Amino acid sequence: MNVVPFKHPRDRGRRGMPARLASSALQTAYYETVRRLVRAAELHDLETGAHLCRISHLVSVLAQHHGFARQQAEMIRTSAALHDIGKLAVARAILNKPGPLNSGEWRLMRQHPVIGAGLLEGTLSPLLHCAREIALSHHEHWDGSGYPFGLSGEEIPVSARIVMLCDQYDALRSVRPYKPAYDHDTACRILFEGDDRTRPEHFDPRLLDLFRRIHWRFDGVWKRWKRRHGPSFTLLAESCTPHPAG
Repeated sequence: MNVVPFKHPRDRGRRGMPARLASSALQTAYYETVRRLVRAAELHDLETGAHLCRISHLVSVLAQHHGFARQQAEMIRTSAALHDIGKLAVARAILNKPGPLNSGEWRLMRQHPVIGAGLLEGTLSPLLHCAREIALSHHEHWDGSGYPFGLSGEEIPVSARIVMLCDQYDALRSVRPYKPAYDHDTACRILFEGDDRTRPEHFDPRLLDLFRRIHWRFDGVWKRWKRRHGPSFTLLAESCTPHPAG
């Protein structure tokens, strides 16, 4: 009787396909997952999709200047596109309400970080693990005044601290139901001096100082991607493509 030798599942990566190609295919699949989740977010709310695209590019600037290696910065940039994925569970009427949210609506809105993290948990992918920690913690504040858990300082993952600053800058530059779009100088003044919603104490002081030194880069990136037309999913398909390791 001929006995078929047992082949470990990993043998396919070693023999049927070169390990490097197998790893590259898996990485591409993870990036494809990100693109499809962003597409779902865009179908739920078009402006959310455009916002996610801009955030990924703003995060890239801050992460690179913070000193992350290229591959780490790339991972944070791509993961940042999923920071608001939990808003899929928030009604459009709440997302687009032209005025202050009532207590019940605000309670639902504040659940979106936990919901987003739940959508991304249980993965072996470093990319999706990074996306999960960003989704969960991007509304935490350095001074402990954020949500959902009131984390402070170094308790907040640095990836989420980076995204939080970029998220706030983009929100200030964009039209919202409760505010007009501000120009770059006004957005910077609010980040550095504060207003009735935003305080400089909310941000990692080292990141805020870094932003102060390179703020002009943010203005250039924001204007570039604000001028781009068409579905933001197309822009994310372009911006969230993995670069070959080098």
